Amino acid sequence: MSMPIRQSVRIGSYILRNKIRGRDKFPLIVELEPLFACNLACAGCGKIQHPHDILKKRMPVEQAIAAIKESGAPMVSIAGGEPLMHPQIDEIVGELIRMKKFVFLCTNALLIPKKLDRFKPSPYFAWAVHIDGLKERHDASVCKGGVFEDAVAAIRECQRRGFRVTTNTTFFNTDTPQTVIDVLNYLNDDLKIDEMMISPAYAYEKAPDQEHFLGVQETRELFRKAFADGRRKRWRFNHSPLFLDFLEGKADFACTAWGIPSYSLFGWQRPCYLMSDGYAQTYKELIEETDWDAYGRGRDPRCANCMAHCGYEPTAVLSTVSSLKESLRAIREK
Repeated sequence: MSMPIRQSVRIGSYILRNKIRGRDKFPLIVELEPLFACNLACAGCGKIQHPHDILKKRMPVEQAIAAIKESGAPMVSIAGGEPLMHPQIDEIVGELIRMKKFVFLCTNALLIPKKLDRFKPSPYFAWAVHIDGLKERHDASVCKGGVFEDAVAAIRECQRRGFRVTTNTTFFNTDTPQTVIDVLNYLNDDLKIDEMMISPAYAYEKAPDQEHFLGVQETRELFRKAFADGRRKRWRFNHSPLFLDFLEGKADFACTAWGIPSYSLFGWQRPCYLMSDGYAQTYKELIEETDWDAYGRGRDPRCANCMAHCGYEPTAVLSTVSSLKESLRAIREK
C-alpha cells in the first residue's frame, strides 16, 4: 500500500474519532457522480443506459458540495459517466480541495488534454485513470481503438506537470494471472503510477456484457496466482493488505457498503453504486433507513459473486485500524 503519509494519518485519525464517538457507520469515501453521460460505451458499464433526458443533466456545484459536507467523508471519488464532460468539474474539484478533502477524479483520460489547464497539482488531488489491461485488452474493454495509447499519453503529461496519478483496473473472467501481471508490471514499472487500484468485475445489472464477470472462486484463483512469488509486495497498490488478502481468499469479510456511499443525480443510492434499491434524499436517511444487514454475500443473492472494493475495502480498512498487528503490517507494506 502506498497511500501518502498525510492521507494515511488523516484517515486513521478520522476513523478513531468516529469510534470514540460511538458511531458504528460512517463514510470513508463518497462516490460522487455529478453526471451519467460518457464519451465511451464500455461493455461492462451500464451508466449510459439511462434515458437521454437524464444523460443531459449535470449536477450543480452547490448540490455536489452540500452532499459531501453532509456526509463528512474525508475522501471523494468523482466518477460518472465521464466527469470531465461536466462543464464545472474544475469548480467542484477546487471547492473540495479548499475543504481539504482528498479528491480522486476518475476518468478514461480522453478529455485530459483539453481540460488539464483547469487543474493544479495538489496533495489533496489525484487523477484516477481507468486502465483495464494493455493496449489490445483495454481497447476491447472500452469498445474503441486507440484509447489505451491516448490514456498513456495523458498520464505522462499529467506526471510531467507534477500531478499525482493513480489507476483503476477491472479484471474479467477473460483475464489470466499473466494478463494481471503484465498490466500491473507496466503501470508500476514503466508508467510509474503513484498508486494502483484493482477490482474484480461485478455483474452490474445494466451492463451490455453479462457474460464475463468473475465469480468468487474465479476471483480468488486469479489473484492468488497473480500475487504469487512476492509480486504483490512490490506493486504500489492503493489498497489495505487485508483487502488484498480478501481477493486471494486468505481472509473473508462482511460487506460494509455504508463505508463507500454513492451520491448521484438521483440522490444517495441504496445500498451501493453497483445496485439500485432506491434512493435517499439525505445522507442521514440513507444511513438510518437502509437495512444494511440485508446485503452482502450469503444475504442477498445479487451479491453472491461480489468482491468489489465498495463493499469490502471499508471492512478491511476498519479491521486494519482495529488491530495493532494489522496496522503495523500496513505500515511495513507501504
